[in-house]
Amino acid sequence: MGLFAALRLSKKLSAREAEVIVVDPQPHMTYQPFLPEASAGNISPRHAVVPLRRELRRCTIISGEVTRIDHANKKVLVETISGPAREVEYDHILVAPGSVSRTLPIPGLREQGIGFKTIGEAIYLRNHFLDRLDVAATTVDAETKKRALTFCFVGGGYAGIEALAEMEDMVRSALKYYPELKQDEVRFVLVEATQRILPEIGPDMGAYAARQLRKRGIDMRLGTFLESCVDGNVKLSDGETFVTDTVVWTAGVKPSPMLANTDLPLGPRGHVNCLPTLQVADGETVVEGAWAAGDCSQVPDLTGGVGAWCSPSAQHAVRQAVVVADNIARAIHGREPKTYRHKYLGSVAGLGLYKGAAKVYGVKVPGFPAWLMHRFYHVSQIPSFNRKVRVVADWTLAFLLKREVVALGQLHAPREEFTEVTPPLEAKPAAAEPVAAAKA
Repeated sequence: MGLFAALRLSKKLSAREAEVIVVDPQPHMTYQPFLPEASAGNISPRHAVVPLRRELRRCTIISGEVTRIDHANKKVLVETISGPAREVEYDHILVAPGSVSRTLPIPGLREQGIGFKTIGEAIYLRNHFLDRLDVAATTVDAETKKRALTFCFVGGGYAGIEALAEMEDMVRSALKYYPELKQDEVRFVLVEATQRILPEIGPDMGAYAARQLRKRGIDMRLGTFLESCVDGNVKLSDGETFVTDTVVWTAGVKPSPMLANTDLPLGPRGHVNCLPTLQVADGETVVEGAWAAGDCSQVPDLTGGVGAWCSPSAQHAVRQAVVVADNIARAIHGREPKTYRHKYLGSVAGLGLYKGAAKVYGVKVPGFPAWLMHRFYHVSQIPSFNRKVRVVADWTLAFLLKREVVALGQLHAPREEFTEVTPPLEAKPAAAEPVAAAKA
């Protein structure tokens, strides 16, 4: 979201009027709707991210993490990727750190689980899934094989369902090259605390998606909680137990914990409290020079009735970025900001290759048409013509050629082989201490 806002703001204001500074620990913006396809190998992982320095050439980029915001003095403390921390002064600040995985203190989750929020996690999961197929195909131990071929996903929202569906598609496709393995030996388990999945597309299309996933043999555990996963021994609230090497946690998000280190007013859920103009507010009082948008903000939804808030979705974040950038420019020019108003048009979800579910303008769209809508929408939203072309090229090649099923697990420990063949430095014997002779 920050990239969208910075890009628009740099075009709205000349270099003489303002300097736009972007602080981010990563050198890129991750377009998260493409993470499932990147993980499944439909597009290159590099094409699911947008490099900041390439797109924001008129902005100043600081590679680091904001650790404190002192808005009373209009300063932020940045922990740079190298060297000492530095203070950055500002006149206006846009707070858009996004969200992090909302986890719970479940035994074993910290040690066994992995999220699905970053491109690193997507790459790791692809390599991990294919590595588990290699393990299952070579082991002679039945329990090890069963453990390797069991994959558990926790969370039935967008991230969880799309990741689950894409990875199941990838495994099903990869099994053609594993004659030692059979499809009925593979088990995918979805654990969802509520009685429905994909609430964003409505109950009817959510039920349709659940039926489609069940037809593919996916074990749907609705109204069920993960109680424990110590050492991969999963225990569910419905009494089911099984062992697995894979626990993917996608059970919701929460605002970035960085917000706790600010003097900005926060809402009851930890979000930055905002007015419809996207100005930070303490109650109804505007905090001058402070703005927020995206997943970290609590913005009134003017189209959703009294007490409604904008959902933490890409649809709202992208549009809020445009409005907040325009409002900052208007404030600098001494004009009144405009309110953010966007009626939620609907949602589309991918359920794997050529499969999807959508509800747009109240119209329910199943199957292949929904999958096409899903792809067209997201390729239109990813920033830069460069990335649009690369993503479409990936899709075209994936359609013409067979899916890649190569695991590059060495990416996660690239120095291991080198250190194994490099002998350690032998310690030299300590020099003998001189002995002093004492006179009698």
